Amino acid sequence: MEFKVQDKNSQVLGSVVDNWSGANFPSKATIVGQYCKLEVLSINDHAEALFNAFSQDAEHRNWVYLPYGPFEKIADFKQWLQFITSGSDPMLYAIVDQQSNEAIGLAGYLSINPIHGVIEVGHVHFSPKLQNTPVATEAIFLLMQSVFDELGYRRCEWKCNALNEKSKSAALRFGFSFEGVFRQALVVKKRNRDTAWYSLLDSEWSNAKKRFELWLKPENFDTKGKQKTKLQSI
Repeated sequence: MEFKVQDKNSQVLGSVVDNWSGANFPSKATIVGQYCKLEVLSINDHAEALFNAFSQDAEHRNWVYLPYGPFEKIADFKQWLQFITSGSDPMLYAIVDQQSNEAIGLAGYLSINPIHGVIEVGHVHFSPKLQNTPVATEAIFLLMQSVFDELGYRRCEWKCNALNEKSKSAALRFGFSFEGVFRQALVVKKRNRDTAWYSLLDSEWSNAKKRFELWLKPENFDTKGKQKTKLQSI
């Protein structure tokens, strides 16, 4: 519950945040789950596998709303990887399937602000091998779990093109709340982009985490890996 106070001039102030000293910057340690592990993106370790996995999207549908790609040649893909991994923000991870030990997707952190405890989960790119699998959902869960349980952030953000219905649905499925649309926020691939904003707060994480954990239990999947109960139904 939010409490607001007034100063001596009768101006309303936000609630007091006690004992706040900031969050931690994400580490480069591998994040391990039941179905996948998240390894800090490496050209040497992941470029070839990722390029092959993304190439299965022959119509390039998964690249439509991303501000980069598609890449027809692995040399171009590696050049982009070199650029995107050259700094500390964004920090991207290869999503590695535990069974095959193969990198089949990307996701990570950006807009990292430890001082105010705000961070965004983004650059999400699931190859056809990864889509609609427990691995995909667990990858996002592992990132969010690290944000709140290990790194100590107050707010986790999800942003996407306001026309990207799949990403907007995913945000709600993962427990984020819709906050609004920033109109004419960007120019991407020579087109206007309105950006839809979503957030999940530390006070909301406990319930979201329980939903994820229930959904990810092995007994929620049949022998073919198909879910028995949808995440949004829990």
